[in-house]
Amino acid sequence: MTVKQLRAFLAVAQTLSFTQACERLHLSQPALSLAIKGLEESLGGKLLIRSTRSVRLTPEGESLLPLAKHLLAQWDNTEERLRQHFTLQLGRLSVAAMPAFACNLLPAALVKFRQQHPKINITVHDVINEEVTAMVRSRQVEMGIAFSPEGTGSLLFTPLFEDHFVAVVPPDSPLTQASPLSWTILLNHDFITLQRPSMVRRLLEQELGKQHMELTVAFESHQLSTVGRMVADGLGVSAVPSMCIRQMHELGARCIPLTAPAISCRVGILTHQELSVAAHALRTVLLDTVQAPSLPLV
Repeated sequence: MTVKQLRAFLAVAQTLSFTQACERLHLSQPALSLAIKGLEESLGGKLLIRSTRSVRLTPEGESLLPLAKHLLAQWDNTEERLRQHFTLQLGRLSVAAMPAFACNLLPAALVKFRQQHPKINITVHDVINEEVTAMVRSRQVEMGIAFSPEGTGSLLFTPLFEDHFVAVVPPDSPLTQASPLSWTILLNHDFITLQRPSMVRRLLEQELGKQHMELTVAFESHQLSTVGRMVADGLGVSAVPSMCIRQMHELGARCIPLTAPAISCRVGILTHQELSVAAHALRTVLLDTVQAPSLPLV
């Protein structure tokens, strides 16, 4: 059974006319008849009943029709996908990124990528750090941007930069006068952070635990934007990766260097060994564009 034979059968089955099928496929009637005959011989029976006035499907032909549509759609999609990936003229790419990166650093990289490859459509999944790794591992997406995982297994982790945590305080807080700010002082105030299983929350608890410090949480949320707004409104203080500085400032909060201990984490690209041409191009743009945040803190 060949693709050419399936296309011939599908054209006849949909039009119920050899003449119209020939016009659709740009084939002669003998060539079309030969293709149908070859398909029937390979499958072992009649698919079409043809008379001088009409064409109709046999029961076996009726059974083959939806399968032929599916097979040809899969073939065409695969052929088109490969062509698009190799030429970067058209195509799709799915990326997963943790919210802190997706909101603050990814847009600038996508602007540059779009300028270079305007026909590539990118779907961005804005999901928590742990889900980024899971989506890459299950191949739901081709690329992820996340904190360095504890174990990559078969995945590759390419570092982009080393991020560090900064304090987030209300704009009118006396803490804005301290630079840097120690964790001991910060933890004397109501603390606002992300809910578990957020990697940000886990990193803070792990690193503070090593210093025998306890992270007592007054408020928690699923969204960094909510955390920033709560701090800006005076409900408490927080600590976020420095890639979120601009976002925190836009929400009305202020960011201050944070030490004792200084908590840092690597941010990078998660992929499988093999990459499509489009994914490789985006990876190159990310490596060329994304740098460790160096925005003014106050």
